[in-house]
Amino acid sequence: MQIFQQFTGINAIMFYAPVLFQTLGFKSDASLYSAVITGAVNVLVTVVSIYFVDRAGRRVLLLEAGVQMFLSQLVVAIIMGHNVKDHSNNLGHVLAIIVVVMVCSFVSSFAWSWGPLGWLIPSEMLPLEAHSAGQSVAVCTNMLFTFIIAQAFLSMFCNIKFSIFLFFTFWVFVMTTFVVVLVPETKGVPIEEMTERVRKQHWFWERYFEDKPKGVYDDNRRERFSGRRQMKRKRKLKTN
Repeated sequence: MQIFQQFTGINAIMFYAPVLFQTLGFKSDASLYSAVITGAVNVLVTVVSIYFVDRAGRRVLLLEAGVQMFLSQLVVAIIMGHNVKDHSNNLGHVLAIIVVVMVCSFVSSFAWSWGPLGWLIPSEMLPLEAHSAGQSVAVCTNMLFTFIIAQAFLSMFCNIKFSIFLFFTFWVFVMTTFVVVLVPETKGVPIEEMTERVRKQHWFWERYFEDKPKGVYDDNRRERFSGRRQMKRKRKLKTN
């Protein structure tokens, strides 16, 4: 989830939005304003996720956003491929507005899906006994791939140009398929019951959970009970 969150391309677009819009033919001030607009959209639309995450469910938001991000990036790639050349920017006023709208559409769909849910779902799915270690690994992975994408985007954009959006479009398709196949719905399930009600019921994740035979559980319980009785007897003898 953390790797896919970065391979949506959101941080690359947010980090280099002024450079991107200048490349598309916007003036310096206009490119800055466009970057401010996308940032504002990112913040405001996150409220949508806060409201709908426990009503519509995690999978619904992820799948809808996957389709929206895929189409938005594909439209931007097509416009750039046909209108932006090596040394000339032929992007007209109408197409420039369409690009800004598509970028805002992409940012908004990310803001109510992979943005917050990329953090929420791992924290819900991790077992309680390994929650702290697992969440630390998740955060470390996110920071690592944030760094990788931030370092690689500008070079990739200069070399493969509009194809950078096709690159991210491909990954959006991959991660949406990942959600369809491997991400269970966790809406309304307490973290304490996640293993029994979600992980053990999923066709793939259930193979990583083995129930203890009843006899083994009963034997362990008897051993713990007898051990407690012995400790109580020792304490009484010491007191006497």
